[in-house]
Amino acid sequence: MTLAQTTADAARTIAAAGARWAAIEPQAVARMRLQNRFRTGLDIARYTARIMREDMAAYDADPSLYTQSLGCWHGFIGQQKLIAIKKHFGSTKRRYLYLSGWMIAALRSEFGPLPDQSMHEKTSVPALIEELYTFLRQADARELGGLFRDLDKAREGGNAIEEQRLLNAIDNYETHVVPIIADIDAGFGNAEATYLLAKKMIEAGACALQIENQVSDEKQCGHQDGKVTVPHEDFLQKIRAIRYAFLELGIDDGIIVARTDSLGAGLTKQIAFSKEPGDLGDQYNRFLDCEPVDAASLNGDVVINRDGQLMRPKRLPSNLYQFRAGTGEDRCVLDCITSLQSGADLLWIETEKPHIEQIAGMVDRIRAVVPDAKLVYNNSPSFNWTLNFRQQVYDAWAGEGRDVSAYDRARLMSIDYDDSELAAEADERIRTFQRDAAARAGIFHHLITLPTYHTAALSTDNLAREYFGEAGMLGYVRNVQRQEIRQGIACVRHQNMSGSDIGDDHKDYFAGEAALKAGGVHNTMNQFAA
Repeated sequence: MTLAQTTADAARTIAAAGARWAAIEPQAVARMRLQNRFRTGLDIARYTARIMREDMAAYDADPSLYTQSLGCWHGFIGQQKLIAIKKHFGSTKRRYLYLSGWMIAALRSEFGPLPDQSMHEKTSVPALIEELYTFLRQADARELGGLFRDLDKAREGGNAIEEQRLLNAIDNYETHVVPIIADIDAGFGNAEATYLLAKKMIEAGACALQIENQVSDEKQCGHQDGKVTVPHEDFLQKIRAIRYAFLELGIDDGIIVARTDSLGAGLTKQIAFSKEPGDLGDQYNRFLDCEPVDAASLNGDVVINRDGQLMRPKRLPSNLYQFRAGTGEDRCVLDCITSLQSGADLLWIETEKPHIEQIAGMVDRIRAVVPDAKLVYNNSPSFNWTLNFRQQVYDAWAGEGRDVSAYDRARLMSIDYDDSELAAEADERIRTFQRDAAARAGIFHHLITLPTYHTAALSTDNLAREYFGEAGMLGYVRNVQRQEIRQGIACVRHQNMSGSDIGDDHKDYFAGEAALKAGGVHNTMNQFAA
């Protein structure tokens, strides 16, 4: 509803209460309602699921309309990203947030920093979703509060044109609340545990949950060794559990992102159950690395029947079974097809390098069965992007017969090559990677999992070097505060960002002339008013 409609609705409610509510101002109520548009996490999940579905349909029609997000580990980080997006681009359209299990493990666990192995508290995942949306809603309240104060000034000054402009801005206000793709790891247990955690995450506001096909109690980071996958039916049970959670809570268009780690996973904990040759369990088992045996040589071994021949899967001292080398891509393709056929909406293929043709080769095979298959892709900081793309350019040039004698492929990360023609072409390929991969490899959503982990470390290192060194206080003023002022970073007025002006507005509503407000003439934030 518009401000005028919301004010009129509040006025009717207040009038119905009679003299008891006579001191309540309808316009103040209307403003507070508009500043808190989303009452519950389920309101947010419904709203953002619709946005994602519309974006997915738009991408199907035009692959240039891909979406993006950055990972966050704190509500403030997510808030500042969306404030920056609105500031620089004017709209949040096709821009989301990603909630990384890696960053929760490393930065949010009560155990302290942990590796990405699902050892952190599962409740910390929905807690971060709720925190992110709390900060995004506060960003709405802050920005709308500024518009309301400007509206009051325009009215006091009799500026009807400015008043109408501000009313239009308020009535057509774009929220900072955007979809969050949230990492549920491998579900933190069995299908029931997955369902219970999924409900908590959805209730906190998540419209999209990403689940991977690793074993819960052996889970590893997608870019580390030792990954162990589960048979398809085990994974599909968890996909169904998440769908049930969405439907139970009334989020009928919730999104499930099915992630396969099979490309880098050489191990499985279980031999799949199979009723007949060619079924899904049999297909999984055919990837196992086996050796033929005869019954007389068996001694407590596990064997399978493969085309009439007894085969002994190779079992490691860890009691895990290994897959045949070179089967990773085939397993990924089968994982993706079965996930989409069983209720998943988007795919995530964890790769060891950012190579468009590698991804596209698998997507082409998947789309031969499921034509509208779409990916979420991890533009991971675990990749050395500079080295990978310089090597890709080197290999392409060498394949074209170009002279590459000026370059040492093993040393291409060296600063010696930073101003070279090869480095320039590699950087251009990095710049257009997301656009090119969206068009060629079916990638609907590009994300960086851990960007603010790295930016926080880099900026803190730079500040510490300056502040504790010869620059002293100038190290902060020159490189932080002065840059905030020059670049128009709202946080330079940190009291305003933390909600001080919102609190003053409320004091006006609650106490009128008796209000003791923080934003008076002696507030040092006034030094940044310009």
